[in-house]
Amino acid sequence: MPRRPPRHDRDAGGPAEVLAAKAELRQQVWSEMRAAKVARFPGAAGRIPNFTGAEAAAERLRGLPAWQAARTLKANPDAAQWPVRQRALEDGKTVYMAVPRLAGPEPFFALDPAHLAESPRKASSISGASRCARRVDLAELSPVDLVVMGSVAAAVDGARLGKGGGFADLEYALASAAGLIGPDTVCVSTVHELQVRDAGDIPVTGHDVLVDFIVTPERVIDCRAGRGPRPTPAIDWADLTDEKIAAIPLLTALRAAQR
Repeated sequence: MPRRPPRHDRDAGGPAEVLAAKAELRQQVWSEMRAAKVARFPGAAGRIPNFTGAEAAAERLRGLPAWQAARTLKANPDAAQWPVRQRALEDGKTVYMAVPRLAGPEPFFALDPAHLAESPRKASSISGASRCARRVDLAELSPVDLVVMGSVAAAVDGARLGKGGGFADLEYALASAAGLIGPDTVCVSTVHELQVRDAGDIPVTGHDVLVDFIVTPERVIDCRAGRGPRPTPAIDWADLTDEKIAAIPLLTALRAAQR
C-alpha cells in the first residue's frame, strides 16, 4: 500500500475553510502533474514539485531585468528551484537559502560565489550547501534584491500556494521585519504550466506573500498589472500554533523578546 504524502499544514493556523480550500487545491495540482507525468522523482505529492522543464524556466528567469540587476537572492531550498540557485551562483550572485523548515538557531545557508569549495551545481543543492555554505542567522544577512519562491500553484494575480508549512511566508515576513526585503524587492516563482491558475483561484490571507512574476518553461507572467503596491506581510502570531513556534528557534526567540 503506498504511503500517504505528509501533511505539511498539520500545524498551520488560520480559518479552517481557507486551510481546507488550499489543501483541496494542492491535491488537485499534484494529481494533475502526476497524471501528465511532469513531476520528477520522487513525485509531486506532499512537496514543492520538481517539475519537468525546471532548467528552461530558470533560463527564462535569467533573462528578466530584475534578475540581471540583482546581486543578492533569497531562494527556497526545494529541488524545483535548484537550477535557479545554480544559475545565480554562476552569474556571480550571493544566494541565501533557507535551511529546510528553518531548523536550528542559524536557519539560512549563505553561498558566496567567490568562495565555493564545489561547483555552483553541487554547492546550490541542499547537501552541497550543508558542506560548503556558512550557516547564518537573520542578523548576518544583507539586503535582498530578488526573492525566489517555490510553489505548488501560482495564480496570474500573484497569489501562490505552497506545500502547507507556511515557511516561505514566514521567511519573507522575518526578512521584511529585519529590513532585508523592501517594497521594491521583486518576488518570483518558477513553475510548470500545469501549476498556473486563474486570478482568484487561490485563497489568500493577510500573511500570504504575492509574487510579482511567474516564470514557466514557456513564458513569463507579470502579476503586477492593476494590483497596486504589494502588501508587506507581517508575522501574524495568532495564525502560528505553539507547535510551529516551538519548532523554529528564531520564532521562539522573537516571541520571548516581545514579552
